Amino acid sequence: MTAGKLIAFFAVLTAVFTLPSCSRTVPEIPFGFIKLVLYEGETGPVEHFSFFVIAEDEDGLENLDELYLYHDTEQLRWRIESDEWITHIQNDTVWIGTRSITVQEGMTLPRGVFRAVLVNKGGEKGERKFTFDAFPRFPFPELEIIDDTYTIRSQWPVNRLVCYDRQGNYSATVELQAFSGNISQLDLPSSAMTAALWAYDEASFCSAFTNAVPVN
Repeated sequence: MTAGKLIAFFAVLTAVFTLPSCSRTVPEIPFGFIKLVLYEGETGPVEHFSFFVIAEDEDGLENLDELYLYHDTEQLRWRIESDEWITHIQNDTVWIGTRSITVQEGMTLPRGVFRAVLVNKGGEKGERKFTFDAFPRFPFPELEIIDDTYTIRSQWPVNRLVCYDRQGNYSATVELQAFSGNISQLDLPSSAMTAALWAYDEASFCSAFTNAVPVN
């Protein structure tokens, strides 16, 4: 081999070993869930899905780009980009997702088999299927506050008041000892200007939120 060819050979060899590595790791979804949340609408309860998954990627969560939820039977797809999803950490486990899965007004969210697909910045995909078949077991709850008296009408197993400050930001969650009484008995924080009733049924993975009403 001539000196010129030898130099060219080593130049190519050096270039090969100095090329940047390209990660092809596949993201994983070890677990995911859907919960139904009912909100008070003008003509009746409005359905939202709260959809979250545990997301894993060998290159870190910052390598994740998009999360999709599919209902293949109804040919529905929801897309959540990384700058839109909510990140929640519980017991060192990171969950990502959204509380805003909806369909067109007047329609009911589908039940049955769903497919979650997680995509990283390299275009690699991981997916997981799971099922949600639940419907609310109880009528939509009611919260009424007149003057200094509150009245709650609810058959749901768990009922709490969620308080908001003057700017509409979350202030506190208050346990309820009775379904009616004087507002002063609730020991609300001084920052609370409005409150909504949150009712939950763990057996059906369903919850309900009334509209917020003034408490001060």
